[in-house]
Amino acid sequence: MMDALTLLRGGLVVSCQPVDDGPMDRPEIVAAMAQAAAAGGAHAIRIEGVENLRAVRPHVDVPIIGIVKRDLERSPVRITPYLEDVAALAEAGADVIAYDATDRARPETSAALVRAIREAGALAMADCATLADGSRAQAEGAAILGTTLSGYTAETEGRGDGVDYELIAGFRALGGFVMAEGRVNTPDLAARALGAGADAVTVGTALTRLEIMTGWFAQSIAEAKERGA
Repeated sequence: MMDALTLLRGGLVVSCQPVDDGPMDRPEIVAAMAQAAAAGGAHAIRIEGVENLRAVRPHVDVPIIGIVKRDLERSPVRITPYLEDVAALAEAGADVIAYDATDRARPETSAALVRAIREAGALAMADCATLADGSRAQAEGAAILGTTLSGYTAETEGRGDGVDYELIAGFRALGGFVMAEGRVNTPDLAARALGAGADAVTVGTALTRLEIMTGWFAQSIAEAKERGA
């Protein structure tokens, strides 16, 4: 396969993460989502869970960004918190492994995670919330800086109303590869993210969480009905 960053540059990444425990939350359905996304022009796929990744890998030729999500009792970090997660994702065929790169209490240091990802032959993607996260991740060896966690940490609370174009621009100024991710819900927002300095754009909910998208439309119609539209 061509270098993953070359394949990602200027393209769309589709995050195939169905609603947890929903009717589409099955490896075979995630694999079908990934195939459909690749057929539609996605340059890469983001997959949560080792079993899902194993189901997807034989069916797509584009790079896969792998993550494991965990709900920990003593840490707010959810994305790929353990070295064992890195090993499992690499063994399942991830080309890129994303991890929580925030400066929060965690079971493994971010530096150790990056080192393990690189030693496994994958690229490290830092899921960040702030410019400081990105700067630290870059120094530790992350190949991709993502705006994934902006608005989802205590430090960035209140930034959850739209795409964080300011953070995209900040990462662009740091140099390296910038991934716009988080609340990119329309084609126009994706295009604007590239214009703000992103090298690639990840879209998830708007493409692969049918329950949520259906809810948006249903709510809009209900509100219009109440207004007498």
